[in-house]
Amino acid sequence: MKTMEAISIRLANLMKEKGLTGYGLWKLSGVSEATISDLRLMRNNSVGINVIQALADGMGMGLDEFFADPLFSRENITD
Repeated sequence: MKTMEAISIRLANLMKEKGLTGYGLWKLSGVSEATISDLRLMRNNSVGINVIQALADGMGMGLDEFFADPLFSRENITD
C-alpha cells in the first residue's frame, strides 16, 4: 500500500478508537476539518509531517505512537 493510504487508515482507526469526529479532532489539533477529511478519504498525495504531528498531539500521542503500527512496516509500504 502507499504511505498515504496507511496514514489514512491509521487516522481513521485512531479516530474511531478515541471516539473522535473530524470536528472533534479539529478542536483538539487545530487541523481543519477539510484537511482531516481529505486525509481520511485519500484526496491528498502528500501531507506534511507538521500536520501529522498536530493530529497526533491532538490525540494525546507522539509521532512515534502514531507510526507504531504494522501498517507502516517496510513490507507493507510500496512507495
